[in-house]
Amino acid sequence: MSILIRKVRLKGEVVDVLIKGNRFDSIGTDVDAFADVVIDGSGKAILPSFHNAHTHAAMTLLRGYADDMELHAWLSEHIWPFEARLTEDDIYWGARLACLEMIKSGTTFFADMYWHWKGTARAVEEMGMRAALSAAFFDFDDQDRAGLMKKQVMDLHAASASYSDRIQFILGPHAIYTVSPDSLRWLGEYAGRHGLLVHTHLSETRKEVDDCLARFGKRPVEYLHELGLLAPNLILAHAIWMTDAEMELLAAHGVQVVHCPVSNMKLASGQFNYAAMKSHGVAVALGTDGCSSNNNLDMLEEAKTASLLAKVTAMDPTVFPALEALDAASVNGARMYGLESGRIASGMLADCILVDLNHLRMVPGHNLVSNLVYSAGSSCVDTTICDGRVLMLGGKVEGEEEILAQVRATVARLTERIVPSEDACS
Repeated sequence: MSILIRKVRLKGEVVDVLIKGNRFDSIGTDVDAFADVVIDGSGKAILPSFHNAHTHAAMTLLRGYADDMELHAWLSEHIWPFEARLTEDDIYWGARLACLEMIKSGTTFFADMYWHWKGTARAVEEMGMRAALSAAFFDFDDQDRAGLMKKQVMDLHAASASYSDRIQFILGPHAIYTVSPDSLRWLGEYAGRHGLLVHTHLSETRKEVDDCLARFGKRPVEYLHELGLLAPNLILAHAIWMTDAEMELLAAHGVQVVHCPVSNMKLASGQFNYAAMKSHGVAVALGTDGCSSNNNLDMLEEAKTASLLAKVTAMDPTVFPALEALDAASVNGARMYGLESGRIASGMLADCILVDLNHLRMVPGHNLVSNLVYSAGSSCVDTTICDGRVLMLGGKVEGEEEILAQVRATVARLTERIVPSEDACS
């Protein structure tokens, strides 16, 4: 399979881009080649697609379900009871909706932690995206449950070999307050033996930190260090309530962090200190978190919010400039998950987007990067390509009407026995 994109703008120059198989092949001002698919790139710019470094894809099923609540009550009283009703097929349709939303907003990769791993994997395979998928690991200090969770990890790890190389198996301990010390040690050792990434929530709320101090006498990063988990294969989502000493520990061990600004703000979890993380040399990528706490999967919106929040946190308008924010939404996530993507260059994986330069939010065109981060939205994305395959062209994705209908039917069935609260709209 080959794709030729003609007359498209790349870094200020109009070029032709040839994709062969799943890699960029030739990029130049006059590429003379036959291709199976030819796309007119006139009036468009080609850019790396986005990499959503932390989400819970099938939580599209809970979009708008339980808003305006504190994190721990939100989880225990609303989210977890709802999730207990979900089947693998429910997860499949929720994940397909997430894939559809991400494709339409220019994202080709996401890192996920959720239930029914195979349901999400099936959705990713069918939608043509990339993903790093973990099954949520909870044991709540219950040894029997821990045994079941460990068996699930090993079984799914073995099963993951049958999927395409667009799907990466990773480990997903939920958090230090839902996973026992013994299980965390086991997961760290298992990851080391098998060369796997570990993706977890950490220091998302002040309560989490206070509880860790009360129980273990250490702050969360120090606690993970004691358990032997701090390593370059550890990825921390949120990482809000951090001291300088903790950031130094993260940097010393090559631990990477995913910033989820919209979710953090919506749940009032706290303010992520990007300037401090950068000064300590900690690598930062962006993630949307799930649709129940964001409530969308738009990485351009995440990049803008991250940049603006960093500026007001530091009271410095030069902090987290547009290019850094765009990189955090694209190439940083690619590096974090070991992907040869995030750049438009010969030999790199052919994951990219075409942005409509004639969209009203892109006019006038003083600065493409500034327009993308501070002005554009998902409607500016015209075409999405992943692994050398066109997933969206002209803003249209094949089968999107069926996905919307199936998700509506799924949610209707899931909520038919739930009594609306007093605050629900009538």
